[in-house]
Amino acid sequence: MGLFFKNKSSNRTEEVSGFPWAPLVSNVGLEELIRASYDQPQVIFKHSTSCGISRMVKSNFEKEYLQLPEGIDWYYLDLLSYRGISNAIADQLKIRHESPQLLVIKNGEVVAHASHSDILTINLFEYQN
Repeated sequence: MGLFFKNKSSNRTEEVSGFPWAPLVSNVGLEELIRASYDQPQVIFKHSTSCGISRMVKSNFEKEYLQLPEGIDWYYLDLLSYRGISNAIADQLKIRHESPQLLVIKNGEVVAHASHSDILTINLFEYQN
């Protein structure tokens, strides 16, 4: 399990891990991520910070990928703070919202996605550059 700290902009507690997640915090960031997917795969992990199942799946995912596939950018979406971005993902990429959820985006399209324990069935090494 990761370390916990208080988010200074709110009274919520967020989890921090050693995984190289980049926070996805705006629709502009989503647009940039989609554009970057033409150069290399992009992964989004959608996580509800208040859900025990989501926390467990995220922790198991991070343990599964102690050695990371190369050439992939890793994004983390905090659904409690940025639900609007999840809605934009559903609209733009035509993928129904679920939580937790993992999306692999390549060439502007979702090429793999899974929710809950099925997240660990995706072999991300297949998508490395």
